[in-house]
Amino acid sequence: FAQSLNVVILVKTNIKTNAVSHVILFSSDLDLSYEKIIDYYRLRFQIEFNFRDAKQFWGLEDFMNRGQTAVTNAANLSFFMVNLSHYLLAQFRQDNPGAGIIDLKAYCRGFRYVREMLKMLPEQPEPILLAQIFAKLTSLGRVHNAPTAV
Repeated sequence: FAQSLNVVILVKTNIKTNAVSHVILFSSDLDLSYEKIIDYYRLRFQIEFNFRDAKQFWGLEDFMNRGQTAVTNAANLSFFMVNLSHYLLAQFRQDNPGAGIIDLKAYCRGFRYVREMLKMLPEQPEPILLAQIFAKLTSLGRVHNAPTAV
């Protein structure tokens, strides 16, 4: 290699078969301890999943910014939304097991539409009707079925 590398070699031994395999981890940061390199490699798939979510659900792939500050802001906003949506999804799944980010986005969009529609009405509907409207409209566009009965 043209530059120095920090290398960690893990030897894995199968206790039953005594088969031995090796895992080689590299880093260009020569100051990292072997524990940190192992920790970073363990986080690799979580980091890749966060990039996938930022691109697929929160616009990281679609933004058209050119300036350094605008690109930084767009990327930070996408990753902020990944973190926020995972937090909200944990709460959302308590009432909607198996729900995903698309379900959460559809729920929030429906909730916003209902609130905007209610502003146009001369008076508020009865609470039972209001609950039925929220249940029905926040279930539109979801991947996983949601109960629409109150």
